[in-house]
Amino acid sequence: MGKTSAEVKERYNKKAYEDIRLRVKKGQKEKIQARADELQKSINGYIVDLIEDDLKKR
Repeated sequence: MGKTSAEVKERYNKKAYEDIRLRVKKGQKEKIQARADELQKSINGYIVDLIEDDLKKR
């Protein structure tokens, strides 16, 4: 039987990406989400952009 679309995506994601767990104080997630929404980004996209911008400054 063939692989489902979800299985194929999961296999690709495991090959292409690494996970980083981020913990924030209670109430911070809502603030981060609100700012990401203002920028029309996901929380992940917002955080990745912040990190990439910081790394470019080095």
